[in-house]
Amino acid sequence: MVPAQIDKEKLIIEAEAEAEKLRRTAQGEADAIYAKMEAQARGTLEILSKQADGFARMVNAAEGDAQKAVLMMISDRLPELVKTQVEAVKGIKIDKVTVWDGNNAKDGKTSTANFISGLMGSVPPLQDLFKMAGMSLPEYMKGKDAPAEEQPNKEAE
Repeated sequence: MVPAQIDKEKLIIEAEAEAEKLRRTAQGEADAIYAKMEAQARGTLEILSKQADGFARMVNAAEGDAQKAVLMMISDRLPELVKTQVEAVKGIKIDKVTVWDGNNAKDGKTSTANFISGLMGSVPPLQDLFKMAGMSLPEYMKGKDAPAEEQPNKEAE
């Protein structure tokens, strides 16, 4: 009976040791995950803080007008936006298209010109992209004349 009791106690101690080993391993893994996520959060906070500082400087450079600062940022990215729009149409594979253009010009455009205009019209214009973002392009980027105070004075010449 005593040897059986000793074997039983031995198995219990081994099981408890194994359970403790598993708990410590799991706690170590959890600590590692927490440390990794905390480091990622600190990195993200640093990036966002630097971006906020940069944007604050841009707003300051734009005389305190956040809208002008955003337009400055977008105008910096404008070539990339236009390139993306062009690539969207350029990437369309049109193999072996035969255009029978009867030269029936409507509004001064041929059927071919209307076809190409339709392709370009399928890409959202910049003004629409700005509207989706809750902004609007400056008037001079919409193809409209600048306000009179911004136009050069021809009488001064």
